Amino acid sequence: MEDSASEEIEEIFDDANGDLALGELESAVEKYRRCVELDPTFFDGWHALGMALMKIGRFPEAIEAGKEAVGLRPNDQIGWTSLSLFYNRNGQIAEAEAAGTKARILSWGGKIKKDEAQE
Repeated sequence: MEDSASEEIEEIFDDANGDLALGELESAVEKYRRCVELDPTFFDGWHALGMALMKIGRFPEAIEAGKEAVGLRPNDQIGWTSLSLFYNRNGQIAEAEAAGTKARILSWGGKIKKDEAQE
């Protein structure tokens, strides 16, 4: 059962990536959202959902997806960089700078504590 669920998620994720490539952003968002509903621990699903939401201007939702992603992988530099971008696009400069600082710390080989990811 677990393998078929994981295969289903990967198939939906691949379909969403295809939609994104074709510019069908609303469809991609729906599919990425389905992926994270099926597996709330799917980092790539949360990250891709945030990016797709940002592309259609739904910045608060993108921020929430980004927070989920960094909560799952607090030491993922790309996750923090994306979250910084989402905050920036939403006009939340202080939050964007804080997330960007975490990305820089990781680029220098530092680590982010899991509880810091929840801030």
